[in-house]
Amino acid sequence: MATYGSDQLAALADPSRRAIFEALRDGPRAVGELAADLPISRPAVSQHLKVLKAAGLVTDRAVGTRRLYRLEPAGIAALRAWLDGMWSDALKAFAELAESTEEEQS
Repeated sequence: MATYGSDQLAALADPSRRAIFEALRDGPRAVGELAADLPISRPAVSQHLKVLKAAGLVTDRAVGTRRLYRLEPAGIAALRAWLDGMWSDALKAFAELAESTEEEQS
């Protein structure tokens, strides 16, 4: 079973998917537009978008004969919440270690 946030992290682990994800920060784009700016084919961009969509990081909608992809705020918020939780846990563990080291030195 995937942990909360791990699907999004796995999806963004690939450099091409990160490039697509970052390109969508500027607004919705079609597969052809994304492919024109990347060193990968349109079918490859489509496959990467499928992974990003499955991870909840992008959504799409039909506009005429094209599909426009955009970032999914809820998926990004879920990833951020997971990362914030990891960061909080790491800071808490560091604080506990620092306090126990200080007590040992006293």
